[in-house]
Amino acid sequence: MRARDSGARLARRIGDVRAEYHALDQAAYDAVATTPTPTLDRLMVSLSRAADHSGLWLTTAAAVAAVGGAPGRRAAGQGVLAIGLASAVTNLGLKPVARRTRPWRSDDRPATASRRVRRPKSTSFPSGHAASAFAFASAVGEAAPKTWVPQHAAAGGVAYSRVHTGVHYPSDVAVGAVTGALCAWTVRRLAARLTSGRRGRGECDDSQR
Repeated sequence: MRARDSGARLARRIGDVRAEYHALDQAAYDAVATTPTPTLDRLMVSLSRAADHSGLWLTTAAAVAAVGGAPGRRAAGQGVLAIGLASAVTNLGLKPVARRTRPWRSDDRPATASRRVRRPKSTSFPSGHAASAFAFASAVGEAAPKTWVPQHAAAGGVAYSRVHTGVHYPSDVAVGAVTGALCAWTVRRLAARLTSGRRGRGECDDSQR
């Protein structure tokens, strides 16, 4: 009986925490949705659309590879790999588990016309746009440090644009950003190990000559 009562109390507490968490998320979403920003709307819509299907990041990768020489090509390659990993983790791993519906305003009003973008049919948590943005920014920014600030500024803008245009809760993009950064870290670690392994084999071959 004690174990059953303890389990029931824990379940209630978890339920209370989830309800309060959602209430805060909804309040933040409503605050953004109900604040008139006609000038900012155009920028956010354009930024959100530019990042559809990672178009913004793939274009940036091509530019970095074209002008950055061998280091730029490595950075671009790691960025693209990080996007692929982040997309797989969010779309195949996390979204099907969370199954969170897309947000709506508490007053049930549709998004302001100047903010409307294509509303995805996929679930909301976490944000795939934010995950790809920070995966690319983190991978390329570490490999090419001079680009770290502009890459992360662009990633932050894309992440916020998904809340501004009404297709994500703030926590969706926050968790998406963390997921993307972790995917970038994973790609960088694997790349470093592969590079170290090749160097080790090269040194071994030289010593045998």
